[in-house]
Amino acid sequence: AHAQTSGPVVRAVLFYSPTCPHCHYVITVTLPPLIEKYGNRLQIIGVDVTQPKGQTLFLTALRKFGLENGGVPFLIVGDAYLVGSLEIPQKFPDLIQAGLLHGGIDWPDIPGLAEVIPAEQVVLTPVAIPTPRLGRLLPDAQSAGWATNFSRDPVGNGFAVFVLVGMLASLGGAVILLRRLPGRLANLHSGWLIPVFCLIGLGVAGYLTYVETAHVEAVCGPVGDCNTVQQSEYARLFGIMPVGILGMIGYTMIILVWFFGEFPNQQMGLSKDLAIFGMATLGTLFSIYLTFLEPFVIGASCAWCLASSVIMTALFWLALPAARRRIFQD
Repeated sequence: AHAQTSGPVVRAVLFYSPTCPHCHYVITVTLPPLIEKYGNRLQIIGVDVTQPKGQTLFLTALRKFGLENGGVPFLIVGDAYLVGSLEIPQKFPDLIQAGLLHGGIDWPDIPGLAEVIPAEQVVLTPVAIPTPRLGRLLPDAQSAGWATNFSRDPVGNGFAVFVLVGMLASLGGAVILLRRLPGRLANLHSGWLIPVFCLIGLGVAGYLTYVETAHVEAVCGPVGDCNTVQQSEYARLFGIMPVGILGMIGYTMIILVWFFGEFPNQQMGLSKDLAIFGMATLGTLFSIYLTFLEPFVIGASCAWCLASSVIMTALFWLALPAARRRIFQD
């Protein structure tokens, strides 16, 4: 089916993932009104980055703009690109209007794009993007294998593995030291260190929550690809609650238990030490699970997420001496 249009046409390419909630927002909320308004004068092709050919084309597009990595949704219009469910709704309508006023915008010059949309088969009337279905595994995560996922970012994923090994060693070491903790360490009082680490963790978890709920790009730094992690299905617990919110709840509960446990009450002190240790243990176990997913399932690592994992593991170690004293009544 050939798109029959008269007058200028704006053509764009949208890179998306079927399990990305930001992509879902753009496709179901942002694009339909524009498609209804402009009809065949707006033609968009959707490229699924979870498929091998789509991933290859996406990496080629990133290199075209001098980007080492990037997240989805990633929209290319002519020589401009827009990223995320905040920037695309804000700027895409103006780009369409400007393009139509200046004679239209052809497909972007991306090597390999012609194989996706041969010139004689431009069929996008008005949009050829399936609505993403949330709550299922990424296709490539099931078929590509852990080695392929890890190879997408060996530096960032290697750092994630380093953190993962450290957390696993911490748990293993804690089991041994729980009975044989040296005297000095057994009598260590973490004091104000626990709320300090919790406040730092709250800042990290709060930022991740902001990124997820406000649909903005994360500031990733030189290592990893936070946006790919935040736009994966694993960024939400059971597909509903952002993991960042869960982290904020955990850090807040630890602070509250520590605060009320500071009051002079022997029974409260006993409950405080064991409660903090229990919550830190659960938080560390959950952090191990999330850190494992990053390099081996998602294929990308998030520095903010790794920082939260390190903070939770530190809280685990800070809570260990007091918990040992309570368990063995030293």
